Amino acid sequence: MTDVELRQVRAFVVVAEDGELGRAAQRLGLVRSAVGGQIRRLERELRTELFDRSVPGARLTAAGEAFLPAARALLAAEERARAVVAHRPAAGPAPGPDRTLRLGTSPGLAGHLDRVLAALARLAPRLAVDPVTAPARERPGLVAAGALDAAFARCHDPGPGRNGLRQVPLWQDPLVAAVPARHPLAAAPGAVSLGELAGVPLLLPDRDDNPPLVDLVLAACRAAGFAPLPGPRQPTLDATLAAVGAGTATDGRWTVVYDAYARRLPAPGVVYLPFRGPGMELTTCLLVRRADPPPGVDALLRACAAAGASGAPAVCR
Repeated sequence: MTDVELRQVRAFVVVAEDGELGRAAQRLGLVRSAVGGQIRRLERELRTELFDRSVPGARLTAAGEAFLPAARALLAAEERARAVVAHRPAAGPAPGPDRTLRLGTSPGLAGHLDRVLAALARLAPRLAVDPVTAPARERPGLVAAGALDAAFARCHDPGPGRNGLRQVPLWQDPLVAAVPARHPLAAAPGAVSLGELAGVPLLLPDRDDNPPLVDLVLAACRAAGFAPLPGPRQPTLDATLAAVGAGTATDGRWTVVYDAYARRLPAPGVVYLPFRGPGMELTTCLLVRRADPPPGVDALLRACAAAGASGAPAVCR
């Protein structure tokens, strides 16, 4: 591992967090081929594949998942070392940010995050954000423990928060139905009602993985007068969409995904349909600690409000 370079590690972390090579290249200010080359050189040095190239996007292998925390720790150590040097009186380039906020997020929030970061750069140019991809079920605990300064979280029924956390509503994230392209519903233009899906098996994640989403969908189906037919559970969203895309006109399955995610995640054989009527949306909140929130959180909240105003209905308060 003597030839591993920090730029290779940084490229790996950014691609892992963004889940897509093109967006990661934009963040790094490089062309796609350069980022891909850095990842390949890192894999050669580590003698293992970090990304599963048999599926679309940038999904980590088991080795990649294991390496990601160590890679982040390495970059954090570099940042601390630079900070030590920056405090010494010496001539050099302009100083870096006054503070960096560690913000928990997910690939499905990338569009919102771009707007938040752009707004933050205008409102607080000396404040930086380090986006950290973490499973939804882990983000509240990471914020409470101080491992993250704040985190996005989707909520079915936003409340005041618990476990020492403040839960600030930001914007609405509508859901769409993913149906097989060969299903009759896909041929009809426009929105779909839940009742039209009553006889089609529904593929949902395990509730422990995404309680707000599962609770919302099941409650909405009950309100529409039916209990959904459960389909075989899949291990990942990619696998779920593959199962939906394999459906036929008579043997179909459906699932729900966030509209923002559907816009950047085309799936073979899958058509995304908006829902008719209100109620099929979740609220994205920002989780912060009630006691001693880190400096910069207020600026981050103002940036979230500005980002929502420019890209999605914001209810930040």
